[in-house]
Amino acid sequence: MRRTAVVVAAVVIAMWAVPVRAYAEPVSCDDPACVPGITPGVALGAPCQATDYYVFGTAVAGPSIQPGRLVFCGSPRRYEPRYFRSPSMAGVKHLDSSCEGYENWVAQAPDGLFLTCQSKNGAARWSRGDT
Repeated sequence: MRRTAVVVAAVVIAMWAVPVRAYAEPVSCDDPACVPGITPGVALGAPCQATDYYVFGTAVAGPSIQPGRLVFCGSPRRYEPRYFRSPSMAGVKHLDSSCEGYENWVAQAPDGLFLTCQSKNGAARWSRGDT
């Protein structure tokens, strides 16, 4: 009887010691409201640093922009980066996945990479937005 109790106790303790993996479905994010890392309160045209990861911000009110307007940090023709008005944003998407119907929109990859939807060879795909 004692031996059985010890064996049962050992099995219970072993079950507690084994980590349990939780599998969660990826959360869908199809608009700017759920995109992580958007910098609040930036000025349209102001200098910025990152043109590859976490490039999005929301603008403060100005003469030609409404407060909360989505902007992104870009470097036109390799000049110093600054904030521009953003095209429509599709939320969080994956690099090289289909973006059919979102041509010329922007998105952010789960790791923060700036993405743009462009058609290449007849297929619309999410590609790097900083190249």
